[in-house]
Amino acid sequence: MESATRTNGSRRSVVFDMGGVLLQWNPRFLYRKLFPGDEQAMEDFLATVCTREWNERQDAGRPFAAAIGELVARHADKAHLIEAFRARFDEMIPGAIDGTVEILLELARAGVPLYALTNFSAETFPAQRDRFPFMSAFDGIVVSGEEGVIKPDPRIFRILLERYALAPSHAVFIDDNAANAAAATALGMHGLHFRSPRQLRDELAALALL
Repeated sequence: MESATRTNGSRRSVVFDMGGVLLQWNPRFLYRKLFPGDEQAMEDFLATVCTREWNERQDAGRPFAAAIGELVARHADKAHLIEAFRARFDEMIPGAIDGTVEILLELARAGVPLYALTNFSAETFPAQRDRFPFMSAFDGIVVSGEEGVIKPDPRIFRILLERYALAPSHAVFIDDNAANAAAATALGMHGLHFRSPRQLRDELAALALL
């Protein structure tokens, strides 16, 4: 790949989110195994114990040890379930979203500069780089847990743009969270709300990127 330090101000770049766009991430992939046959108990646990907001604090840089300790102190009877969130994290990602990976690799073959901007814990992301070879297609990856700030905060988009010398008007950003796509658009990027590989392919074709 081209050096990530080059200036891309005059070239259109494509920036991908990871979970929900390139990776099949969902804690239910793991917790259905831990709550066999009891969907409601699983949903209650994810709504009241290992919540989305709790996990976002790890995405923003909080160590898992502190996060787990905090919950176990309040829910000692659920310690094994809480600890599984970190110990068995990889089971929440059973695989890639193949259709989107195909698009990524097609863009790479066409010489389009490619980046990733992901809300992810700094502790759990390195294992995914090892698991999924397609990540070598990126010229640069910004991980929220390493930066201490998460999408849709404008600061993390600015980190990406400044670190890789990207002009917002020449950057397309793809995210399955509509608020994150809107935040990118507000900064002058072309935000795309991902819903399916087919929809993404059509939108990128409309932009003459495919």
